[in-house]
Amino acid sequence: MKEDKTLRRRGVSYAKWGYIFITPFFIAYICFTLVPQLMTLYNSFFENYRDGLKQVGPNFVGLRNYVKLFSPSKSGTIDMLKYFGNTLILWLMGAIPQVAVALLLAVFFTSYRLKIKGQQFFKTVIYMPNLIMASAFSMLFFTLFNPIGPVNQLILSAGWADKAIDFLAMKVPVRVLISLMNFLMWFGNTTILLMAGIQGIDQSMFEAAEIDGASSWQVFWKVTMPLLSPILVYTVITAMIGGLQMFDVPQVLTNGKGTPNRASMTMVMYLNNYLQTSKNYGMAGAVSMVLFIVSAVLSLVVYNSLSRQYTDAPRRRDRL
Repeated sequence: MKEDKTLRRRGVSYAKWGYIFITPFFIAYICFTLVPQLMTLYNSFFENYRDGLKQVGPNFVGLRNYVKLFSPSKSGTIDMLKYFGNTLILWLMGAIPQVAVALLLAVFFTSYRLKIKGQQFFKTVIYMPNLIMASAFSMLFFTLFNPIGPVNQLILSAGWADKAIDFLAMKVPVRVLISLMNFLMWFGNTTILLMAGIQGIDQSMFEAAEIDGASSWQVFWKVTMPLLSPILVYTVITAMIGGLQMFDVPQVLTNGKGTPNRASMTMVMYLNNYLQTSKNYGMAGAVSMVLFIVSAVLSLVVYNSLSRQYTDAPRRRDRL
């Protein structure tokens, strides 16, 4: 008994060190994320804005800010739904090519058959657009596609049009430009994540499939995709959350107006208008909470839909 007590005293409990090491994260999360979120929720139930030099509120109004968000405007449209639709369209136009091209490049560069050399070089080149600030990217595209920009000069000199085309005044070109910029900035980051996921797969799985006579297409769908699904789900969900928070590219490209006819106005731009113009913290808080709920719901839907076919496969085998 005495020896056991001595060993216990001399023994080191490593469990507490784990809690000590993760404590800074929780402190930072509580101070800089959780508390602001709770304050945002609190402000969403209050009337608190500036009218000229007069400060109105804070006055408790309950759910009136949320009701106002989903009430039709003078034009008969519900602004919140319109801007959510804009955000969703812009995200889909950029995210679908982003994930598809990134997956294609990741499979290409990590192919056990091709054995491409210089992967570090290609990773650097692919990731470089992600280092450019979104505002700089937007200003570059604004300079290229404005009525007196190089693109219009090229079109006029080639005789493809009689007068300059105002790309930024048309709905489809503006949306295409915004989606293209988001694609160029983020497909490299997605490619590197997917490459890391594929390289983490045991190579013996690919060798066994090749010995069994599986084609490249069969290896991709039967081996790569099921084992890559956790990383793929992560990239899709993070891309979706980033898309719902889209702000800097359309803000700079359209000067914060969401032209033409608010067709490129996103939810965060709508939120920013409340913060900048009227300092309406109550409405801004309501928009933030709606955006948070939408992001959470869509993340759950995407996670369940993408991971269900792989999580259900072992259950089906057990039943057989």
